[in-house]
Amino acid sequence: MMLRRAILLLVPAVLASVTLSAMAAGPAVTDPKKADRDFRVQGEYVGVVDGEYGDEKYGVQIIALGDGKFRAVSYPGGLPGAGWDQQQEKTSVEGQRVDGVATFRLDEVGVTATVKRGKITVVDDSGATVGVFKKVLRKSPTLGKKPPKGAVVLFDGKSAEAFIGGKVSEDGLLLEGSTSKQLFGSFKLHMEFRTPYMPKARGQGRGNSGFYAQGRYEVQILDSFGLEGLQNECGGIYSVGPPSVNMCLPPLSWQTYDVDYKAAKFEDGKKVSDATMTVRHNGVVIHKNQKLPHATTAAPVKEGPEPGPIYLQNHGNPVRFRNIWLTEEQ
Repeated sequence: MMLRRAILLLVPAVLASVTLSAMAAGPAVTDPKKADRDFRVQGEYVGVVDGEYGDEKYGVQIIALGDGKFRAVSYPGGLPGAGWDQQQEKTSVEGQRVDGVATFRLDEVGVTATVKRGKITVVDDSGATVGVFKKVLRKSPTLGKKPPKGAVVLFDGKSAEAFIGGKVSEDGLLLEGSTSKQLFGSFKLHMEFRTPYMPKARGQGRGNSGFYAQGRYEVQILDSFGLEGLQNECGGIYSVGPPSVNMCLPPLSWQTYDVDYKAAKFEDGKKVSDATMTVRHNGVVIHKNQKLPHATTAAPVKEGPEPGPIYLQNHGNPVRFRNIWLTEEQ
Protein backbone atom coordinates (compact mmCIF):
# COMPACT_ATOMS: atom_id res chain seq x y z
CA MET A 1 0.00 0.00 0.00
CA MET A 2 2.84 2.42 0.79
CA LEU A 3 4.43 1.79 -2.63
CA ARG A 4 1.12 2.35 -4.40
CA ARG A 5 0.58 5.58 -2.45
CA ALA A 6 4.05 6.82 -3.40
CA ILE A 7 3.33 6.16 -7.07
CA LEU A 8 0.01 8.01 -6.90
CA LEU A 9 1.65 10.99 -5.23
CA LEU A 10 4.34 11.00 -7.90
CA VAL A 11 2.01 11.48 -10.86
CA PRO A 12 0.83 15.09 -10.34
CA ALA A 13 4.37 16.32 -9.77
CA VAL A 14 5.67 14.52 -12.85
CA LEU A 15 2.88 15.79 -15.07
CA ALA A 16 3.67 19.36 -14.02
CA SER A 17 7.40 19.17 -14.75
CA VAL A 18 8.58 21.21 -17.74
CA THR A 19 12.26 22.00 -18.09
CA LEU A 20 13.31 25.60 -18.77
CA SER A 21 15.63 24.38 -21.51
CA ALA A 22 12.71 22.77 -23.33
CA MET A 23 10.60 25.93 -23.00
CA ALA A 24 13.37 28.12 -24.37
CA ALA A 25 14.30 25.88 -27.28
CA GLY A 26 11.50 26.71 -29.69
CA PRO A 27 8.62 24.50 -30.76
CA ALA A 28 8.67 20.71 -30.50
CA VAL A 29 7.24 19.20 -33.69
CA THR A 30 5.42 15.85 -33.40
CA ASP A 31 4.06 15.64 -36.97
CA PRO A 32 6.60 15.16 -39.81
CA LYS A 33 4.25 17.03 -42.15
CA LYS A 34 4.68 20.15 -40.03
CA ALA A 35 8.48 20.03 -39.83
CA ASP A 36 10.64 22.70 -41.49
CA ARG A 37 12.77 22.15 -44.60
CA ASP A 38 15.83 21.36 -42.45
CA PHE A 39 14.02 18.19 -41.40
CA ARG A 40 14.24 16.87 -44.96
CA VAL A 41 18.03 17.27 -44.93
CA GLN A 42 18.49 15.64 -41.52
CA GLY A 43 18.92 11.88 -41.53
CA GLU A 44 21.23 9.01 -42.43
CA TYR A 45 23.18 8.54 -45.64
CA VAL A 46 25.36 5.73 -46.98
CA GLY A 47 27.83 5.80 -49.84
CA VAL A 48 31.44 5.58 -50.96
CA VAL A 49 34.31 8.00 -51.46
CA ASP A 50 37.40 7.61 -53.60
CA GLY A 51 40.23 6.45 -51.34
CA GLU A 52 43.93 5.89 -51.79
CA TYR A 53 43.33 2.17 -52.34
CA GLY A 54 39.90 2.28 -53.95
CA ASP A 55 36.35 3.08 -52.93
CA GLU A 56 35.74 3.32 -49.18
CA LYS A 57 32.29 2.95 -47.63
CA TYR A 58 31.04 5.52 -45.15
CA GLY A 59 27.89 6.27 -43.22
CA VAL A 60 26.87 9.85 -42.52
CA GLN A 61 24.41 11.25 -40.00
CA ILE A 62 23.24 14.85 -40.53
CA ILE A 63 21.71 16.59 -37.52
CA ALA A 64 19.56 19.72 -37.88
CA LEU A 65 20.56 22.46 -35.42
CA GLY A 66 17.98 25.09 -36.37
CA ASP A 67 17.94 28.12 -38.68
CA GLY A 68 19.58 26.27 -41.56
CA LYS A 69 22.53 25.01 -39.51
CA PHE A 70 23.66 21.39 -39.45
CA ARG A 71 26.28 18.99 -38.15
CA ALA A 72 27.41 16.01 -40.21
CA VAL A 73 29.08 13.01 -38.55
CA SER A 74 30.84 10.47 -40.80
CA TYR A 75 31.56 6.85 -39.84
CA PRO A 76 34.15 4.72 -41.71
CA GLY A 77 32.65 1.40 -42.78
CA GLY A 78 29.01 2.40 -42.43
CA LEU A 79 26.46 3.63 -39.92
CA PRO A 80 26.43 2.72 -36.20
CA GLY A 81 25.17 -0.84 -35.88
CA ALA A 82 25.55 -1.31 -39.65
CA GLY A 83 29.22 -1.36 -40.55
CA TRP A 84 31.05 1.09 -38.29
CA ASP A 85 33.24 -0.96 -35.92
CA GLN A 86 33.72 1.88 -33.37
CA GLN A 87 37.49 1.45 -33.60
CA GLN A 88 37.85 3.74 -36.59
CA GLU A 89 37.63 7.41 -35.72
CA LYS A 90 34.48 9.24 -36.73
CA THR A 91 34.64 12.88 -37.81
CA SER A 92 32.20 15.77 -37.69
CA VAL A 93 31.83 19.03 -39.55
CA GLU A 94 29.44 21.96 -39.29
CA GLY A 95 27.33 23.03 -42.25
CA GLN A 96 24.94 25.76 -43.38
CA ARG A 97 22.22 26.14 -45.94
CA VAL A 98 23.56 28.28 -48.77
CA ASP A 99 21.20 29.35 -51.57
CA GLY A 100 18.74 26.70 -50.42
CA VAL A 101 21.32 23.88 -50.39
CA ALA A 102 22.98 22.46 -47.26
CA THR A 103 26.74 22.82 -47.72
CA PHE A 104 29.66 21.40 -45.74
CA ARG A 105 33.27 22.44 -46.31
CA LEU A 106 36.27 20.30 -45.27
CA ASP A 107 39.29 22.53 -45.79
CA GLU A 108 41.77 19.99 -44.42
CA VAL A 109 41.09 17.61 -47.31
CA GLY A 110 39.97 20.17 -49.87
CA VAL A 111 36.43 18.95 -50.52
CA THR A 112 32.91 20.38 -50.37
CA ALA A 113 29.77 18.33 -49.74
CA THR A 114 26.28 19.44 -50.73
CA VAL A 115 22.93 17.86 -49.87
CA LYS A 116 20.12 17.97 -52.40
CA ARG A 117 17.09 15.73 -53.03
CA GLY A 118 18.16 13.00 -50.62
CA LYS A 119 21.73 12.78 -51.88
CA ILE A 120 25.11 14.01 -50.65
CA THR A 121 27.59 14.86 -53.40
CA VAL A 122 31.24 15.40 -52.48
CA VAL A 123 33.53 17.27 -54.89
CA ASP A 124 37.17 18.19 -54.61
CA ASP A 125 38.66 21.58 -55.36
CA SER A 126 39.16 20.65 -59.01
CA GLY A 127 35.42 20.09 -59.36
CA ALA A 128 35.67 16.30 -59.63
CA THR A 129 33.07 14.21 -57.81
CA VAL A 130 34.82 12.00 -55.25
CA GLY A 131 31.85 10.63 -53.34
CA VAL A 132 28.09 10.14 -53.47
CA PHE A 133 25.82 9.19 -50.56
CA LYS A 134 22.14 8.30 -50.71
CA LYS A 135 19.68 8.83 -47.88
CA VAL A 136 18.46 5.68 -46.10
CA LEU A 137 15.54 5.18 -43.73
CA ARG A 138 16.45 2.47 -41.24
CA LYS A 139 13.72 0.71 -39.29
CA SER A 140 14.02 -1.52 -36.26
CA PRO A 141 13.55 -5.22 -37.09
CA THR A 142 11.22 -5.50 -34.07
CA LEU A 143 8.99 -2.58 -35.09
CA GLY A 144 5.36 -3.69 -34.89
CA LYS A 145 6.21 -6.87 -32.99
CA LYS A 146 3.05 -8.62 -31.80
CA PRO A 147 2.52 -9.69 -28.17
CA PRO A 148 2.59 -13.45 -27.61
CA LYS A 149 -0.26 -15.32 -26.00
CA GLY A 150 -0.52 -14.50 -22.32
CA ALA A 151 1.34 -11.17 -22.59
CA VAL A 152 0.24 -8.17 -20.55
CA VAL A 153 -0.71 -5.51 -23.10
CA LEU A 154 -0.20 -2.08 -21.57
CA PHE A 155 -0.96 0.00 -24.65
CA ASP A 156 -2.30 -1.02 -28.05
CA GLY A 157 -3.52 2.36 -29.26
CA LYS A 158 -7.07 1.96 -28.02
CA SER A 159 -6.93 3.36 -24.48
CA ALA A 160 -4.57 4.33 -21.68
CA GLU A 161 -6.60 2.60 -18.98
CA ALA A 162 -3.60 0.49 -17.96
CA PHE A 163 -1.80 3.65 -16.77
CA ILE A 164 -2.22 6.09 -13.93
CA GLY A 165 -2.27 9.51 -15.57
CA GLY A 166 -2.27 7.91 -19.00
CA LYS A 167 -3.45 10.08 -21.89
CA VAL A 168 -3.84 9.32 -25.59
CA SER A 169 -3.13 11.84 -28.35
CA GLU A 170 -5.58 12.55 -31.16
CA ASP A 171 -3.58 10.23 -33.42
CA GLY A 172 -3.80 7.32 -30.97
CA LEU A 173 -0.41 7.53 -29.25
CA LEU A 174 0.39 7.34 -25.54
CA LEU A 175 1.72 10.52 -24.00
CA GLU A 176 4.70 10.76 -21.66
CA GLY A 177 4.05 10.86 -17.92
CA SER A 178 2.35 7.46 -17.59
CA THR A 179 2.69 4.97 -14.72
CA SER A 180 1.32 1.44 -15.07
CA LYS A 181 -1.39 0.46 -12.60
CA GLN A 182 -0.10 -3.10 -12.56
CA LEU A 183 3.15 -3.82 -10.72
CA PHE A 184 5.76 -6.26 -11.99
CA GLY A 185 8.77 -8.31 -10.94
CA SER A 186 10.98 -9.75 -13.70
CA PHE A 187 9.76 -9.35 -17.27
CA LYS A 188 10.50 -9.15 -20.98
CA LEU A 189 9.16 -5.94 -22.51
CA HIS A 190 8.62 -4.50 -25.96
CA MET A 191 7.90 -0.81 -26.49
CA GLU A 192 8.02 1.69 -29.33
CA PHE A 193 8.74 5.39 -28.95
CA ARG A 194 9.22 8.52 -31.04
CA THR A 195 11.15 11.63 -30.02
CA PRO A 196 9.96 15.04 -31.28
CA TYR A 197 11.81 17.23 -33.75
CA MET A 198 13.42 20.04 -31.72
CA PRO A 199 16.31 21.38 -33.85
CA LYS A 200 17.05 24.39 -31.64
CA ALA A 201 17.16 22.38 -28.40
CA ARG A 202 20.36 20.95 -26.99
CA GLY A 203 21.37 18.23 -24.55
CA GLN A 204 18.78 17.11 -22.02
CA GLY A 205 16.23 19.55 -23.44
CA ARG A 206 15.94 17.69 -26.74
CA GLY A 207 13.29 14.95 -26.77
CA ASN A 208 13.84 13.86 -23.16
CA SER A 209 11.92 11.06 -21.48
CA GLY A 210 12.78 7.68 -19.99
CA PHE A 211 11.58 4.14 -19.44
CA TYR A 212 11.82 2.97 -15.81
CA ALA A 213 11.75 -0.73 -14.96
CA GLN A 214 9.84 -1.14 -11.68
CA GLY A 215 9.98 2.64 -11.38
CA ARG A 216 13.61 2.13 -10.28
CA TYR A 217 16.00 1.77 -13.21
CA GLU A 218 15.88 4.20 -16.13
CA VAL A 219 16.78 3.52 -19.73
CA GLN A 220 17.12 7.04 -21.07
CA ILE A 221 15.05 8.29 -24.00
CA LEU A 222 16.50 11.34 -25.73
CA ASP A 223 17.03 12.73 -29.19
CA SER A 224 20.74 11.92 -29.14
CA PHE A 225 20.94 11.17 -32.86
CA GLY A 226 24.56 11.59 -33.91
CA LEU A 227 25.89 12.16 -30.38
CA GLU A 228 28.53 10.22 -28.42
CA GLY A 229 26.28 7.65 -26.74
CA LEU A 230 26.72 8.52 -23.06
CA GLN A 231 24.95 7.15 -19.98
CA ASN A 232 22.55 10.14 -20.00
CA GLU A 233 21.77 9.84 -23.72
CA CYS A 234 19.37 7.56 -25.58
CA GLY A 235 19.95 3.94 -24.60
CA GLY A 236 22.02 4.81 -21.56
CA ILE A 237 21.06 3.36 -18.20
CA TYR A 238 21.02 6.63 -16.34
CA SER A 239 23.84 6.98 -13.79
CA VAL A 240 24.85 3.33 -14.38
CA GLY A 241 26.36 2.91 -17.85
CA PRO A 242 26.37 4.04 -21.50
CA PRO A 243 25.07 1.97 -24.41
CA SER A 244 27.71 -0.06 -26.22
CA VAL A 245 26.75 1.81 -29.41
CA ASN A 246 24.52 4.81 -30.05
CA MET A 247 21.62 3.32 -32.02
CA CYS A 248 19.43 6.42 -31.84
CA LEU A 249 17.60 7.15 -35.08
CA PRO A 250 16.62 10.67 -36.24
CA PRO A 251 13.76 12.43 -34.41
CA LEU A 252 10.23 11.48 -35.52
CA SER A 253 11.48 7.99 -36.41
CA TRP A 254 9.75 5.14 -34.59
CA GLN A 255 12.28 3.30 -32.42
CA THR A 256 12.14 0.19 -30.23
CA TYR A 257 13.37 -0.99 -26.88
CA ASP A 258 13.26 -4.72 -26.20
CA VAL A 259 14.21 -5.31 -22.58
CA ASP A 260 14.95 -8.46 -20.57
CA TYR A 261 14.76 -7.42 -16.93
CA LYS A 262 15.59 -9.57 -13.90
CA ALA A 263 14.53 -8.10 -10.59
CA ALA A 264 16.94 -7.81 -7.66
CA LYS A 265 16.73 -10.49 -4.99
CA PHE A 266 16.30 -9.76 -1.30
CA GLU A 267 16.59 -11.92 1.81
CA ASP A 268 15.52 -10.69 5.23
CA GLY A 269 15.17 -7.20 3.81
CA LYS A 270 18.71 -7.08 2.41
CA LYS A 271 19.65 -7.18 -1.26
CA VAL A 272 21.62 -10.31 -2.11
CA SER A 273 21.84 -9.87 -5.88
CA ASP A 274 21.50 -6.85 -8.16
CA ALA A 275 18.83 -6.45 -10.78
CA THR A 276 20.11 -7.00 -14.34
CA MET A 277 18.99 -5.76 -17.71
CA THR A 278 19.62 -6.66 -21.34
CA VAL A 279 18.48 -3.93 -23.73
CA ARG A 280 18.08 -4.06 -27.50
CA HIS A 281 17.73 -0.65 -29.13
CA ASN A 282 16.35 -0.90 -32.65
CA GLY A 283 17.29 -4.57 -32.66
CA VAL A 284 20.91 -4.12 -31.55
CA VAL A 285 22.09 -5.26 -28.10
CA ILE A 286 23.38 -2.15 -26.30
CA HIS A 287 23.44 -3.62 -22.76
CA LYS A 288 23.96 -7.32 -22.05
CA ASN A 289 23.17 -8.57 -18.55
CA GLN A 290 24.04 -5.14 -17.19
CA LYS A 291 24.08 -5.15 -13.39
CA LEU A 292 22.04 -2.38 -11.78
CA PRO A 293 23.80 -1.73 -8.46
CA HIS A 294 21.42 1.03 -7.39
CA ALA A 295 18.22 2.78 -8.40
CA THR A 296 19.05 5.34 -11.07
CA THR A 297 19.12 9.09 -10.43
CA ALA A 298 15.62 10.58 -9.99
CA ALA A 299 14.00 7.13 -9.80
CA PRO A 300 10.52 7.57 -8.27
CA VAL A 301 10.63 4.17 -6.47
CA LYS A 302 13.38 3.11 -4.07
CA GLU A 303 15.02 -0.29 -4.34
CA GLY A 304 13.19 -3.05 -2.51
CA PRO A 305 11.75 -6.55 -2.83
CA GLU A 306 8.30 -5.30 -3.86
CA PRO A 307 7.17 -5.33 -7.51
CA GLY A 308 7.06 -1.97 -9.25
CA PRO A 309 5.44 -0.16 -12.19
CA ILE A 310 6.43 0.55 -15.76
CA TYR A 311 6.97 4.30 -15.71
CA LEU A 312 7.34 6.58 -18.75
CA GLN A 313 8.87 9.84 -17.62
CA ASN A 314 7.50 13.29 -18.39
CA HIS A 315 10.44 15.64 -18.82
CA GLY A 316 8.53 18.41 -20.56
CA ASN A 317 9.03 17.10 -24.11
CA PRO A 318 6.29 15.48 -26.25
CA VAL A 319 7.74 11.98 -26.60
CA ARG A 320 5.14 9.50 -27.89
CA PHE A 321 4.70 5.77 -27.29
CA ARG A 322 2.86 2.82 -28.83
CA ASN A 323 2.76 -0.99 -28.86
CA ILE A 324 3.82 -1.58 -25.23
CA TRP A 325 3.52 -5.10 -23.84
CA LEU A 326 5.42 -7.51 -21.64
CA THR A 327 5.58 -11.08 -20.48
CA GLU A 328 6.14 -11.74 -16.80
CA GLU A 329 9.13 -13.93 -15.92
CA GLN A 330 10.15 -15.91 -12.84
